[in-house]
Amino acid sequence: MLPYKTIQEAETALGRALTTAETLWFNYSATKSDYFLFCHNILFLFLIFSIVPLFYIFIEFVYKKVHIYKIQPKVKLSYSETFRCYRDVMRMFFLVVGPLQLVSYPSIKMIGIRMGLPLPSLGEIVAQLAVYFTIEDYTNYWIHRFLHCKWGYEKIHRVHHEYTAPIGFAAPYAHWAEVLILGIPSFLGPAVVPGHMITFWLWIALRQIEAIETHSGYDIPWTPTKYIPFYGGADYHDYHHYVGGQSQSNFASVFTYCDYIYGTDKGYRYQKRLLWQLKNESKSSGQQNGGSYNIYTGDLKCD
Repeated sequence: MLPYKTIQEAETALGRALTTAETLWFNYSATKSDYFLFCHNILFLFLIFSIVPLFYIFIEFVYKKVHIYKIQPKVKLSYSETFRCYRDVMRMFFLVVGPLQLVSYPSIKMIGIRMGLPLPSLGEIVAQLAVYFTIEDYTNYWIHRFLHCKWGYEKIHRVHHEYTAPIGFAAPYAHWAEVLILGIPSFLGPAVVPGHMITFWLWIALRQIEAIETHSGYDIPWTPTKYIPFYGGADYHDYHHYVGGQSQSNFASVFTYCDYIYGTDKGYRYQKRLLWQLKNESKSSGQQNGGSYNIYTGDLKCD
């Protein structure tokens, strides 16, 4: 709850007029407790898990012109299978994710996430989000590698790999222990560089939206994330699910630099080179014979 009863008191304390964003924040949060504001995380996560994947469901079942960008076109889930995935995710949400959010408020206060005024500048938000993504990506990489050891995979991570051709709803589909374990990397960034609750909300939202995109099963060329340096994306992570099992390839959650540095993207890069060669050979053969070939190479697999 803000320590100011009026906007005039807030402006006097800050020594300046409130910005439009700060005025909106004051009007919304002034009479609400910090705990109530923190619990907005639950609503945001529910809406993201429920609404964002609907875009990919739409192009899967309705707008089929986009199927040319489907990474594994041979795999088609039914309506019932898709709904079952969402149902299982929601069960985990209400039994694990939601209760975890309700009890994690003290840790948020302990690391210094603030909810008052002033609001952070756009530059501050961007800089902090960059730190959060970098820290989460690096720590997630190593935890993900651990989950692919024999014990980690058989006891925990195999649940997430039930979808060898992932869909948007399957991004948070995982064993309850994995949900808890992978919450640690998401928390480390804000713990190292604490910011405002609004930045924390943006971080949680962007990270989950990114996870949904990388599990979408569609490598859409016009997505804005194509312009982010070292970004993995759907094609990159889809290969990890496709190989599956004891795969030692493409552990990255967001960026690809860790896989490159530690040599865990060799299978993916080998497959890409092979597909490129086959594509060029098919073009050359098609030109020589006065036609073209439509080659699907989705069954190539190398870890």
